[in-house]
Amino acid sequence: MNVERMLRLIAGFFVMLSVLLGVYVHPGFFAVTAFVGLNLFQSAFTNWCPMMAILRKAGVRG
Repeated sequence: MNVERMLRLIAGFFVMLSVLLGVYVHPGFFAVTAFVGLNLFQSAFTNWCPMMAILRKAGVRG
């Protein structure tokens, strides 16, 4: 699996998890959803995402 696909997998997981936690545990978890969304938004303009750097250092192929 390449970096882009892994990034989409992780972002989708965190969004779904934070929405579920926000609904069933505490609304404060929606901040995680906003954080992931803002990171995806800024990466569209800067072509840089912190998670991509982490994945590359972890050895996920580009």
